Parts: sequence; structure tokens; C-alpha cells
Amino acid sequence: MTSSSGPSNAARYADAGVDIAAGDALVEAIKPAAKATSRPGVIGGLGGFGALFDPKAAGFKDPVLVSCTDGVGTKLLLAVESGEHDDIGIDLVAMCVNDLIVQGAQPLFFLDYMATGQLRTEVATRIIEGIARACKESGCALVGGETAEMPGLYGKGHYDLAGFSVGAAERDRLLPATISDGDTLIGLPSSGVHSNGFSLVRRIVEKTGLKWSDPAPFAPAKTLAQAFLEPTRLYVKTVLHLHEKNLIEGCSHITGGGLPGNLPRILPDGLGAVIDGASWSAPDVFRWLAKEGPVTQDEMLKVFNCGVGMVLVTSQPEAVMAELELLDEKAFVMGKITSTVSGVHFDNPVSFA
Repeated sequence: MTSSSGPSNAARYADAGVDIAAGDALVEAIKPAAKATSRPGVIGGLGGFGALFDPKAAGFKDPVLVSCTDGVGTKLLLAVESGEHDDIGIDLVAMCVNDLIVQGAQPLFFLDYMATGQLRTEVATRIIEGIARACKESGCALVGGETAEMPGLYGKGHYDLAGFSVGAAERDRLLPATISDGDTLIGLPSSGVHSNGFSLVRRIVEKTGLKWSDPAPFAPAKTLAQAFLEPTRLYVKTVLHLHEKNLIEGCSHITGGGLPGNLPRILPDGLGAVIDGASWSAPDVFRWLAKEGPVTQDEMLKVFNCGVGMVLVTSQPEAVMAELELLDEKAFVMGKITSTVSGVHFDNPVSFA
């Protein structure tokens, strides 16, 4: 009779590099953070095979569901190489929910996917706690996710993150609405590079010979890693506040492709945008990248947000600016919608000098 313990040379999952117990421990560790994000509409909690959500309980009468998925890109390498993992989850949530709100949708729930070579519970907990903080700020419930341990596919200490979010808008409240010739463009500042263009960032940093632990030349109080890991801004509360007051016709999240690549995505046929590049000052991080690259102005505008994280389109600029002032938002009028150009045209260049 074979012993219940099996032969001494029996293959074990743990010997292959996968620790099921660590995954179970992680679920228990993040339950308080996930629970703190709960909102009306959530049914059940973590640990099931799927997550349930009731839009009617969230207050919607005739909802249209809006879904988004995204990742953080090679910005993850900065977190891995520097050991700074606390805020990278904020980027993951922001890249998804900022896309939801440009459709006029209220974020409802979020799921994350983390893949790694070897699950380190302490690191994973820090990452997911950052995700939970961003979900809570966005009014979005963290209802579940998946952690995959895949030795052989990911190098030691490396991981990847992906996020999936679902929001809802009443059918007659979707954005963009009626964008017209003469509407005003208002810019909301970014917090830095956000989560796009980091392959170029890393190449430029490598060229300078600086280490991630060195003081950032453009922000000496921080290390280079800390400065570049400044998380993507969450624009949810600001945009939805304006939308509820019927003050915006549309908005554009400025991600990869910059202003020229993202603003046209919300414009009707026959309309373009004229932007005054002198209406805002490019933050120091972008000036440093442009100089050290060196990177041309056109390339900077195509790769980075250059200081503008969200663009609002409105026919009521005075009312919007007044509301933004009440919200302590340092916004700026940056251009107009027009039928005289196609795409995005810059009246004045953005200065990176």
C-alpha cells in the first residue's frame, strides 16, 4: 500500500516555484483594503469566482455600461528597480477610470490582475493597497482580481499589472455631447509624466548615467525614481462634478499620443482644435527630458502629456473656470474648437527651454 504522503521524490508545485499558500495569505491581507472601497451596488465580497454588481442599487434608471482596461507599461520597471511599490497601483486605476469619465460614466467597480515570477506577499500587498486607495478616491469598488505566479515567464522580482474597470452613465448623459465650432478648450494639469512614454524616459535616464537613487535634477528633494513615479492624477471627482452641472460637452484624457493623438478622438467630423501652446508652462520634468534627450518639440507633444492630463470642451468657459476655482483646480484656457483646421493645430509653440 502506498503511503498517503506519497513517494519521497514526488513532484510538488512549490518546488516548481508556485506558492499557493502565499496567494491565500495575500487575499486575507488585502481584504480590509478592498472592503474599504465598497459602495452601493456591490453584492458579496472577495473570494468568489466572480463579482456581482447591481446598477439599480447604485441609483441608475436606464444605465449604459462603459468598460475600460489598461496597464502601467514600463513605468513598472522603475518600481521594481527602486523598490518603490506603494503608488504604482494608483497609476493602474487612474489609467482606467480617467478613460471612463470621458464617456460621462461614473466608475462602479474595478478588478486587477497581477502576474509575477514569485509572489512576494509584502510587495503585492503594498501594490494592491495603492489600488484600493485610488479606487476609494474614485468612488469605485475593488471587487476582485487575480494574482498569477508564473516562474520562468517573469524574472526575479518582476511583475506586471493590468486593470479592468466598469462604469455606467444614464443613456441620455453620455459624453461627448454636442461639440460645436467655437467651444473652448480648458486644460487640467498633470502631476508629471503619468504612465506613458517610459520607454523613452528610461533611455534618456540611461544616457545621462544617473541612477534611480540619485537626486532628481528637476526635483532635488526627491530621488529620480520617486520623481518619475509620481502617480497619474485621478480626475474623476472634478470631471463628474462638472458633468453633473451640465457644464462640459466632452473631455479628453491625454495619454500616449499626447494632445495631437487624443484630442481628435472626441471631435466630430469637420472640426479641429487650435491650441495656444503658450497658455501653460511645461513642468520641469518635461523640460529636463527635452533637453537631455534631446527630444524635439513635435516628439515631446506626441509622446508625453507635457503638463496637460485632461482637456475639457465647453461652451460655458466662465462657469467652468468658476467651478474649477471653487474646487481649487489650477486650470487654464488653452484653445478653441474650430471648423477652419483639421486635427490639432498649435498657434504658439510649447516652450521646453
